[in-house]
Amino acid sequence: MTEKLFYEDAFLQEFTAVVIGCEKGKNGWEVVLDRTAFYPEGGGQPADHGALGGAAVSDVRERDGVICHTCSQALEVGSEVGGRIDFDRRFDFMQQHSGEHIVSGILCGRFQCDNVGFHIGHELVTIDFNAELTPEDVQEVERLANQYIWEDRPIAVAWPDQAELEALHYRSKKALTGAVRIVTWPGADCCACCGTHVRSSGQVGSVKLLSCQKFREGVRIEMAAGGRALRYFNTIARQNHRISQLLSAKPEATAAAVERLQRELYTLRGRVTALEESDFARKARQYAGAGDVLLLESAMSAESIRRLCGAVQESAGGRCAVFAGEDGTYQYAVSQPGGDLRALAKEINTALNGRGGGKPEFIQGSVQAAVADIRGLLERD
Repeated sequence: MTEKLFYEDAFLQEFTAVVIGCEKGKNGWEVVLDRTAFYPEGGGQPADHGALGGAAVSDVRERDGVICHTCSQALEVGSEVGGRIDFDRRFDFMQQHSGEHIVSGILCGRFQCDNVGFHIGHELVTIDFNAELTPEDVQEVERLANQYIWEDRPIAVAWPDQAELEALHYRSKKALTGAVRIVTWPGADCCACCGTHVRSSGQVGSVKLLSCQKFREGVRIEMAAGGRALRYFNTIARQNHRISQLLSAKPEATAAAVERLQRELYTLRGRVTALEESDFARKARQYAGAGDVLLLESAMSAESIRRLCGAVQESAGGRCAVFAGEDGTYQYAVSQPGGDLRALAKEINTALNGRGGGKPEFIQGSVQAAVADIRGLLERD
């Protein structure tokens, strides 16, 4: 059994230990110490990284009470080594884990539900609950969690005996036996937990609940705490500042400015569509009764290509192909009522480096080809 120094002091950053095992593993050298401050992956919390002697530690796992450190080089069995935790990584995980406990405790207590999944990712924390929540519910939980954090309440950690455990009301995803570690945030949460935590709620800093989506039989909440929450706020502030500059609007008025632009864009699109309809009608009259037609146009939207193709085909009476683009990159649409264009679609894909398909009477897609090659294929008959 490995002595777990991280349970004695989660803020311990350096320690010494004796190497009692070292074997070559799949991803490096698997080193076992008599004691360690490295937290092994488990309970939704990733493993610590750091160094042992001159070796980098890239992973830590626990098997039957023995903690194995994946190291970049072998360490001599029987030697004493110094260990150093990547504490920036550890403290980030402690902020996320403690923040999750506070949020989960408040949410589960308020809505009489369970936390059924939890994971600390590289960017966000995900928490799954077997409950249906409204945006207002989530906003209220966030408010209460931050209020608790700012009260700077101390954490309490205990290893109750079996009788004490049976009398205790605590959160757990499964029935537990043997030694159970109970982490309590008084007034917010009481939970069985093997992870590392901050000493007081104030060290979490703040929590931000970023999203709440339906997931399986409940919801999945994405959360950021502490340094991650601050980085999120800074990113949003920088983006909003840039948008405010581009729109010549005050930072607090960017949403209204975007809505104004949307209204203007809608009006302009209507005008463009009207102009296109007039132009497409003129071209349709130009090709009246012409039979098969190939049009090479400047770039336009896929919807505009379809409308031009339909208008000209109806007037010309044969097969109409419209290729729109520039510099060898084109979008296309081909229409032939009563025809079967599927073989042509395969030829276009092969001969013109294209991607596309459709129905027997209508195909569409894109090509990477020269104008001469397009004409050679579509005008060969």
